[in-house]
Amino acid sequence: MRPIERAEIVDWQTYEDGREATRPAALAAKDLRRVQLGEHFTFLFENRDTIRYQIQEMMRVEKIVREADIEHEIATYNELLFDDGRLGCSLLIGIDDPEERAHLLTEWLGLPEHLYAELPDGTRVRPEFDARQVGETRLSSVQYLAFRLGRTAPVALGVDHPKIRARVALTDVQRAALQSDLEG
Repeated sequence: MRPIERAEIVDWQTYEDGREATRPAALAAKDLRRVQLGEHFTFLFENRDTIRYQIQEMMRVEKIVREADIEHEIATYNELLFDDGRLGCSLLIGIDDPEERAHLLTEWLGLPEHLYAELPDGTRVRPEFDARQVGETRLSSVQYLAFRLGRTAPVALGVDHPKIRARVALTDVQRAALQSDLEG
């Protein structure tokens, strides 16, 4: 996928003025690429539409106006877009209770190495991940991942960590959205 360019991003006020008209399509694109794995893991696969939306939302919420700050947001989010058979995603680890969250994020240390996308032939593809998000004593509750899938969307996502195991099959709609991203 081609990275987002500065010319595609409008200032936060212009975005705010047209937000209600553009937001439904962006949220629909995000919904197609959201995969819930078990109770705690939400994978949000990204494409150009979802990344552009995220950049605009960050600019809106933080009232970003400095050109250097806008360029920083674009560069940061573009790190989740690939054009070589990889799909980027954010993994959100949702645990409401602060004590349970602290305990599980410590217990699940090493989690990114135990995640996988399963291809139609049963091959498990492990993600590339940012080691800066894994501390010595605990995991960050947001992980940025990239799955090198070639040209085939996965049929399932899973985790095979010694402390937690889960697998979820992707729906036909989810697979079609991810296949489109891999081809586009």
